[in-house]
Amino acid sequence: MNKSIFSSKILPIILVALLSSTVTAYGFLQWHYRNPNYIILSEEEAKVFEQKSKKKFDPDYAITFDKSGVDFENIKKYNEVKRLLNTYYYEEVNQNDMLEGSIAGMVSALKDPYTVYFTKEQMKVFTENTSGSYVGIGVSLTMDAEGLLTVVEAFPESPAKDEGIMSGDKIVKVDDQDVTTISDQDYIISMIKGEENTKVKITVFRPSEGTYLDFDIIRKKIKIENITSEVIDGNIGYIKINMFDSEMAKYFGNHLNGLLDKNIKGLIIDLRDNPGGDYNEVCAIADRLLPEGLIVYTEDKLGNRSERKSDSKELDIPLAILVNGYSASASEILSGAVKDHDKGTLIGTKTFGKGLVQAVQELQDGSGLKVTVARYFTPSGVCIHKEGIQPDIVVELNEKYSNLPVSQVPREDDAQLKKAIEVIREQIH
Repeated sequence: MNKSIFSSKILPIILVALLSSTVTAYGFLQWHYRNPNYIILSEEEAKVFEQKSKKKFDPDYAITFDKSGVDFENIKKYNEVKRLLNTYYYEEVNQNDMLEGSIAGMVSALKDPYTVYFTKEQMKVFTENTSGSYVGIGVSLTMDAEGLLTVVEAFPESPAKDEGIMSGDKIVKVDDQDVTTISDQDYIISMIKGEENTKVKITVFRPSEGTYLDFDIIRKKIKIENITSEVIDGNIGYIKINMFDSEMAKYFGNHLNGLLDKNIKGLIIDLRDNPGGDYNEVCAIADRLLPEGLIVYTEDKLGNRSERKSDSKELDIPLAILVNGYSASASEILSGAVKDHDKGTLIGTKTFGKGLVQAVQELQDGSGLKVTVARYFTPSGVCIHKEGIQPDIVVELNEKYSNLPVSQVPREDDAQLKKAIEVIREQIH
């Protein structure tokens, strides 16, 4: 080969190629060493990528993991599965669908029923149907231990009651869509809600009969009294709170003041079948009842603590709180605070055990994430999640009422309420 041709033409090309690969490798190494906690690709894999795609490696398109917590074998396995699906799956694979499925799987792998990923379509349904007036079928619901949405009660004169929905029914489909794999209660409820006078098909499993039943129900505007009160046994106030809605503290104050004006000597607050509700509202109610001190606090994984406290004004008459296995979340905040301050007597059965705080974040593309961000603790420092609160006095209802909501238990057979009256009466005397 002519030496001058090599020097003038071939050698510069070789030098440019070497310089280019050196700059690429150096740039990648610089990025890699500025981010030492992440595993992306080996340098060889980055080079192979650039050679095959004829594109420069872009770290913005890399999915990163903390290398101190991730086995690199799993990174390779992920890529291998993706490659096998792309190669052998019998239809064309949509890369975006696979990636979004990976996101949903990542959230699901936490095994927290309260942490849920919403696609854009699901987030739209969730946002629209959890705002505004309540139009639905008229049931109170809770998630059972197996993760099935369970009817606590079909409200009197509601569409659900009229069509035959019963306490204990397990909702397995909404408009023929299987919801048994959806762990988020709020999302399923948002599917059930909708525009007034539209139809929704509800499929339930009824354990008492061992059968699946379909109900076509017309949605209606549901008016619920979440709080009621009365004077019982002569001079004992009774307040039933069905749920801590966004104005419950105001209504509770009005009901309590009305009872105090009637010279009650003791108070029973019934939180049975109450699934929870607004954090601020229950704290305001606790403040009305408790002496000065801590009501509840939350703590995230970094140990950041947020406290809610009560002032020195308190209720100065005997107090009893009725609870059962459907008393959850905000109901447990109030019950736990009353118990820890020794302000009243808890009567009934152990509470549900939900002591987690969630936040909903809409993502840039319109999808969303509802994520558990912290835990609740009672004033004594007990996290009630999955544990519940044990009442001071355990009282079971008659077995024949085990599948009925408390509202359908006749007063003369309500052993828990009778015990509460007995306890208050002893303290009055």
